[in-house]
Amino acid sequence: MKAIKKQRIFSRNADYQKFEVLKTNRNKRHRYGEFFVEGVRNLNEAAACGWEFAAFLYSFERPLSGWAQDKLQKVPCALHYELTNELMDALSGKSDTSELMAVVRMRRSGPEAFRLSEAPLLALFDRPSNRGNLGTLIRSCDGLGVEGLVLTGHGVDPYDPDVIVSTMGSFFRIPTVPVAENEAVLRWIECLRKRYPGFQVVGTTSHREKNIDELELCRPTLFMIGNETEGLCSRLRGACDVLATIPMAADSFASSFNVACASTVLFYEAGRQRGFRRSEKFAR
Repeated sequence: MKAIKKQRIFSRNADYQKFEVLKTNRNKRHRYGEFFVEGVRNLNEAAACGWEFAAFLYSFERPLSGWAQDKLQKVPCALHYELTNELMDALSGKSDTSELMAVVRMRRSGPEAFRLSEAPLLALFDRPSNRGNLGTLIRSCDGLGVEGLVLTGHGVDPYDPDVIVSTMGSFFRIPTVPVAENEAVLRWIECLRKRYPGFQVVGTTSHREKNIDELELCRPTLFMIGNETEGLCSRLRGACDVLATIPMAADSFASSFNVACASTVLFYEAGRQRGFRRSEKFAR
């Protein structure tokens, strides 16, 4: 391992301001190609899944736990920033300040780089508008065997700290790829149709359509999940082979589920039909 450079920060200087920018400014976050991470589970999974660490941050005024010292020693990272307690408190998004935070480098790739099984289960979220919903959906992808997630349009940034925190570490295990143009998504779908015989695109709707438990989901499948308020855009809706709905109790006042809850139900049904098989890349 290369020698680690240590740099102390006593004020809100240019380095500290960059940390703040990575937390709050989407455009600059992507310009730097880096994002801000805190939380034990997130840092553990980022390291376990081989993400590249640009820097660690911790206080030089507090003793570090054995866990933090172990991460600093074993995770490759060329730069350690040592901050005052006050600066760490101001930077942390938690009421109980994290003892260790990190700047991690983004992974730049498209959905064609997904490592897929012989009968992949995939998801697409059209223009997500809520950070918590996106984080929960990513976590459900991880828990229920979805192998890759595509985000379309100008929606929530998956590298937003609130999204990362709400995934509880799952972000680093599930390839999550933003694709701005619908035409690029449609080209990718056509490639999947050619590669996987029987490939199907299942759109979601709150209106009465085909019940999700009536579909054969052991086939290679892409779930298309609509925006929280507008549903799927017409272009993506037109690419679906079938529109599926979740049957609800006949006397229910609720007419639909929250998008993250609905997605979890859909993924669960696919996992149930598949016997909750996992591809080797998810094995630990």
